[in-house]
Amino acid sequence: MQTAKLLSITILSLLLAGSCGRQSGSIFNGKDLSNWHFVLQGDSVPGDQVFTVDQGVITVKGEPLGYMYTKEKYADFILELEYRWAEEASNSGVFILIEDPANPFPKGIECQLAAGNAGDFVLLNGADLNEYSLPEGATERPRFPVIGKLHPSSEKTAGEWNRMQVTVTDGTVTVFVNDVLQNEASGKVKAGHIGLQSEGGKIQFRNLLLRKL
Repeated sequence: MQTAKLLSITILSLLLAGSCGRQSGSIFNGKDLSNWHFVLQGDSVPGDQVFTVDQGVITVKGEPLGYMYTKEKYADFILELEYRWAEEASNSGVFILIEDPANPFPKGIECQLAAGNAGDFVLLNGADLNEYSLPEGATERPRFPVIGKLHPSSEKTAGEWNRMQVTVTDGTVTVFVNDVLQNEASGKVKAGHIGLQSEGGKIQFRNLLLRKL
């Protein structure tokens, strides 16, 4: 009886440990960017000249245009991170559901970080979401279709850390900026890489945590 009980406890412990491992983790180890690939317009410079790490903070130079993206694809997750403008507020984005890491824009969804517009969805390189429709009077799809955020800006001023939470569940994407629900939309793509953009000005990221659902 004691042996059977001990075996049951051991099996349960292993199952719980495995479950916890699947449920949470960091896509950034706080030390280096070994878990990421880099894309820069025209392959003009090495990635380590644009994307650097110091004391647990990723700094993205902002130029040239490009992005870093995870080696692994993810589906059904909650991504939490903090970001701030290192100098003046500028432009950047968090990419999700990247299907094709093309140069200089991937095929995927951008969760906009551009100052004043954080929370917009930008459909990159042919990506689509069900809630997008052509603007009234338009006859052609724009190069960068936008699904605007739901509420006025909930961003903090340059130099302060902002919190962003992105949830992907069976192709449905929701975005919170500083605890304000700013967008929600759905699509057919359910898995993809995650990326951080270089565009415009210097931006910093920290505390990237991914929880698998």
